[in-house]
Amino acid sequence: MDTPTPSTAEPLTTDPALLAALRADLGAAGFTVPGVEDLLGPVAAAALHREEPVPALRATADAADPRAVLVRAFVLGVPVPGPALAAALPTLGVPGAVRLGLVATAGSGADDEVRARVDLRPYEAEDGAGTVDWWIASDLGELATGGSLRTDHVLGVGGASTTLAQVTVRDPRGRTLDLGTGCGIQALHASRHSGAVVATDISARALGFARFNAGLAGLDRLDLRLGSMLEPVAGERFDLVVSNPPFVITPRTSGDVPTYEYRDGGRTGDAIVSDLVTSVGAVLAPGGVAQLLGNWEVRRGESWEERVGAWLDASGLDGWVVQRELQDPAQYAETWIRDGGTTPDRDPAAWRARYAAWLDDFGSRDVEAIGFGVVTLRRPEQDAGPRLRRLEEVTGTVRQPLGPTLGASLAAHDWLRARDDDALAAEHLRVAEDVTEERYLRPGDADPQIVLLRQGGGLGRTVQVGTALAGLVGACDGELTVGQIVGALGALLDVDASAVAADVLPDVRGLLRDGLLLPA
Repeated sequence: MDTPTPSTAEPLTTDPALLAALRADLGAAGFTVPGVEDLLGPVAAAALHREEPVPALRATADAADPRAVLVRAFVLGVPVPGPALAAALPTLGVPGAVRLGLVATAGSGADDEVRARVDLRPYEAEDGAGTVDWWIASDLGELATGGSLRTDHVLGVGGASTTLAQVTVRDPRGRTLDLGTGCGIQALHASRHSGAVVATDISARALGFARFNAGLAGLDRLDLRLGSMLEPVAGERFDLVVSNPPFVITPRTSGDVPTYEYRDGGRTGDAIVSDLVTSVGAVLAPGGVAQLLGNWEVRRGESWEERVGAWLDASGLDGWVVQRELQDPAQYAETWIRDGGTTPDRDPAAWRARYAAWLDDFGSRDVEAIGFGVVTLRRPEQDAGPRLRRLEEVTGTVRQPLGPTLGASLAAHDWLRARDDDALAAEHLRVAEDVTEERYLRPGDADPQIVLLRQGGGLGRTVQVGTALAGLVGACDGELTVGQIVGALGALLDVDASAVAADVLPDVRGLLRDGLLLPA
């Protein structure tokens, strides 16, 4: 039966001079995201994303190209000639790469083959503070090792990590906590807009990779702490908490289902996410924001909004949950069994046993579906006024990075909370630049039957509006107050202005909250 690789310690060293040499060599080699994509071409790059290495092996056959040598060694995990790696890393050299813990040599000769001990690849992304490009080290994956993941596997940057980085608010923060840092990617993002960054993890190996990646990025001020969840920061306060926690729901009753530190929190069902949502407020400073990813169970007779909404209520914080995906138990089981390296072709007996264990586990709690999404929490600056409590499903395409959108919506909530309807009527508003209007009418009709406002950025919302609201939005150019526009609409429609206000002002608040209208 397919068995995970046992845990062993493989420390990376963080000698500043060696890391500076590595950084210089990688940059000089063109070992960047655009450089690697140019080398591989679209076909090989797409195949590699599907874990199919053959096209990439063919595209990197030229040992004279340093990018090809680095991709073969650190991404594909195949042995490369020592002289070829030395040419690709001329400042660091093979001995320096060995000292850092990046590679191992087959012998003592200069011409011996060299094999990578870690995955090292370029990373490029855009978050709310701009574009970043670093190199990120992590454990070699199944593609490189040809076997199952080790139980203390340290994951590189996956889709979930990128999602969290892009949805995080990026305004300046005093202290930021990266809870469950893994390879350290969220801490690196946070370092660009935070006065201090604390990164925690239950895995000492993960902290080793985070320390290495911070050093390779030229960052020497991360405070790395070993421990579970909030224990290492008990009694402290943070202005921002980000977390990609080990939220995968894994059977606890079957000894045959392996657990992995990077994804399994050791709790039954969705308790790890529930506990984090309800307890993270203890470390949030006033105005502090917590953003995390998570899974939650949808049980028979209960909607996901009811379940997760109860967590928000227990937290005592402002809360906004966006569900991005919903899977049935079978889909979920298949996803995470494959993630651990077990497939029906490689080990059919293990596949069937683990599949059954997952279905039995979900069945024991009447789980009908599993949701995935983004949770944003905030401790209000002041306790007065209604709390933000929002749960919604957005499964379509969104325009990343979403961090500025979420931050602006939080600010709009505060702006609206401070204004009653009379104060709102005295404000000047304007239409956001990315908003367009669509009108649908039958041939020959003078008036449209349907009017839609479409948001081009952010969550890409579409709002159907009535005649009065469409007229108000069309007049919001910053010149007139909302009250003046409402009065004009009342005269035009031959309706009392107070009735128009009662009809449109709640929807105006919604459009302001979602960023379709803005204070002028």
